[in-house]
Amino acid sequence: MSERSFTAADDHLHSAQMDDDWWATETAWFSFHNPERALGGWFYTMVRPNIGTVAGGAWVWDASAHLPWEALYSANYSAQELPDDLDLTDCTLPNGVSIRVLEPCQRYALGYHDEGRFSADLQFAGVMPPEPLTAVGSTFGSAHHFDQFGRVTGTLQLHGEDIAIDCIGMRDRTWGRRPEDRPRQAAYVTGAADAGNSFLAVTNTRDEGDLVAYGFLMRDGEIASLSGGERRLERDPEHGWVTRITLTAHDAKGREMKAVGTVASRLIINRHTFIDINSLIHWDLDGRDAWGEDQDMWPVHRWARRRREAQR
Repeated sequence: MSERSFTAADDHLHSAQMDDDWWATETAWFSFHNPERALGGWFYTMVRPNIGTVAGGAWVWDASAHLPWEALYSANYSAQELPDDLDLTDCTLPNGVSIRVLEPCQRYALGYHDEGRFSADLQFAGVMPPEPLTAVGSTFGSAHHFDQFGRVTGTLQLHGEDIAIDCIGMRDRTWGRRPEDRPRQAAYVTGAADAGNSFLAVTNTRDEGDLVAYGFLMRDGEIASLSGGERRLERDPEHGWVTRITLTAHDAKGREMKAVGTVASRLIINRHTFIDINSLIHWDLDGRDAWGEDQDMWPVHRWARRRREAQR
């Protein structure tokens, strides 16, 4: 896709742009965390307007468990009925997520409710404009895709306990064709030290170190696209998941960055034909203390083959 700006119209659904394709898909994702508790969380909504379904839900995890059925909270709906009058600017969805636009492109009231188990009252306030994906060679292909860091504040109520949230989290919005057999191995890596210093890197896999296909660096409030870089990993020899990351990159302004991260907690999410081993990461970002995520995404068959080979 060509580069374009995210506008107030993009807070709405894009059904008119996606013709009658069965796999026409629109997503809205928000992340949040509490570093002191090694606690991470997601709200994720996936709308398929042409088949009338809403999927997704919410996840909250910490270092006590990595399987979704053992995590602090996990609700991953596959096909609930799409409301006839759905408008993503002000909605409460069948998957439990609520979204209300407070300021187009910048501020969102977020909620979740599952009586007696988990509820949330959060606000996302962008610390940067939404950044368009500019590399069709990334794992997201030709889908329209925007990413944005923001300060996430508010409270979770989890199993009777109130948990405060005050962090720099990430959101994204996508719309386009996303069939369930599309995934290939890739990673989506984020880190933020504060409102003016953060990065996103989307990488494609190779044996000698993953290459950065797309991303941006924000340093002292100045944003530029990444023009190259590498993600090198240490993996647990027994389980295969990431334990340590060294991400080096340079941007279009010639600035260099280095982020070294260790895993504070992780959750494995099974999403149709791929798994996402999503880790909450504590980073050293060019000497700054930072937090973010590493989404280590694998087609299920490829992960299974790797694990079989490791056990021989």
